[in-house]
Amino acid sequence: MSAPEGEPPVYGVVVPTIGRPCLRQCLQALDRSTGPRPREVVVVDDRPGEPAPLEVPPVDGRPVRVLRSAGRGPAAARNTGLRALDTPWVVFLDDDVRVGEDWAERLAADLSAAGPRTGGVQGVLRVPLPADRAPTDWERGTAGLEGAAWATADMAYRAEALRQTGGFDERFPRAFREDADLALRVLDAGWELCRGTRRTLHPVRPADRWVSVRAQRGNADDALMRRLHGPGWWERAGAPRGRLRRHLAVTGAGVLAALSALTGRRGSAALAGAVWALGTAEFAWARLRPGPWTREEAVTMLATSAVIPPLAVRHRIEGHLRHRHAPAWEAVS
Repeated sequence: MSAPEGEPPVYGVVVPTIGRPCLRQCLQALDRSTGPRPREVVVVDDRPGEPAPLEVPPVDGRPVRVLRSAGRGPAAARNTGLRALDTPWVVFLDDDVRVGEDWAERLAADLSAAGPRTGGVQGVLRVPLPADRAPTDWERGTAGLEGAAWATADMAYRAEALRQTGGFDERFPRAFREDADLALRVLDAGWELCRGTRRTLHPVRPADRWVSVRAQRGNADDALMRRLHGPGWWERAGAPRGRLRRHLAVTGAGVLAALSALTGRRGSAALAGAVWALGTAEFAWARLRPGPWTREEAVTMLATSAVIPPLAVRHRIEGHLRHRHAPAWEAVS
């Protein structure tokens, strides 16, 4: 169902959250944006257990409905919001974004321009980076969202397309690959996806030294993507290939060096150890070279570059074993 000719498209907004303080700023920016208002805004609290109720500001003078998804991940949280809405369009926003001042006006234009087989329209993400220094490895990674395809930090989907394809696959437990998986299923179902003109700011969130190490858990999600969409899913989803093959070679060299040393084969141990050291140094240098040249960044890159390759391989193997028989995602009721 579409809006009558001449009337703005009808849409609802779903914001999954784990209760971060940035949620308030996200909703306040949405409230300030000019243009046709959402029929309803739904915040889905994905904190596990029985946390204290969220305090959320109103949008357009109306209370925001808060639902619970019990810590099952952003895919499940978005499905929870989807089920609660009956609007023709559903716009997903992450809780750490801030829509532009004319976002609602541009969104209406994006949706009005959508053809009958347009299943989704992506917003334009901008990641502010420091002006006085080179960005860190973490900041560069976040800035990659600007070129990401179908990122649900700001993504509008036609509700019909979502229900036809089953919504988000809840087997993706993190904010990683669940958006690419959905986009590929929507495209496979015969819908089109396009980029709109609305603009949304995605600040770099604070992170500790080990955030890149924890991010390696996403390799298990890549295994699920391969199972569901085949080995060529990278190209179809517009996703970077990553360094898994190099990580596998470096990890293999490290294992071989340790085994050779334990069995007294000094020559093999030295050769394999040199390969491991060179591979680790190359990885650290690739991350260090763009800057910034600070002591903290250097220590972080050196420490994490040694542990990332084996962890990436471990998570990929675990993901392969866990998902090797995964069937296609079933429609959510």
